[in-house]
Amino acid sequence: MIPIYLNPAHVRVAVIGRGRLAARRVAWLQAAGACPDVWSDAPEAELSAAADVRVRLPLVEELSAYQAVWIAELQRAEAEALAQGARDAGVLVNVEDVIALCDFHTPAVVRRGRLTLAAATGGASPAVARAARERLEQSFPESWGLALDEISGARAALRERGASFDDLVADARARLARHKLV
Repeated sequence: MIPIYLNPAHVRVAVIGRGRLAARRVAWLQAAGACPDVWSDAPEAELSAAADVRVRLPLVEELSAYQAVWIAELQRAEAEALAQGARDAGVLVNVEDVIALCDFHTPAVVRRGRLTLAAATGGASPAVARAARERLEQSFPESWGLALDEISGARAALRERGASFDDLVADARARLARHKLV
């Protein structure tokens, strides 16, 4: 697996599905700052409450508008057809709980302000990824987000004064130590 973080300001994403898992994926994306397009031919109440839903499944040619698509709780044949159409259009696809249809997997995530930590198993065991996320939550308190804000401001000022990469690293480490995080 190649771990990457996508900037929701630059990447257009969609969720296609019907039920609770689709609603959870919409909420997960929204928590990351994304505004996913949501498609469902039979949205359950939780999904309708989570987002403005286009009440139909997308046409294959409409998938090319996205860079990443999550598909949840569709019949296998529907999911396969949409996944193949998306892939043919150069779109990355995740079909919830169907590893063979996934170009990428969704990690378990911990957010501490702008610090994002993720754990993934490549689809092998979401339960293990969840356990790792719980360990990360314990190991990285909310104060990491506050420290990152301070370090980010200091980094900008130091760069403006021409600080070297090594100076930036040393300053960040010193600030983390003052916050008793390292």
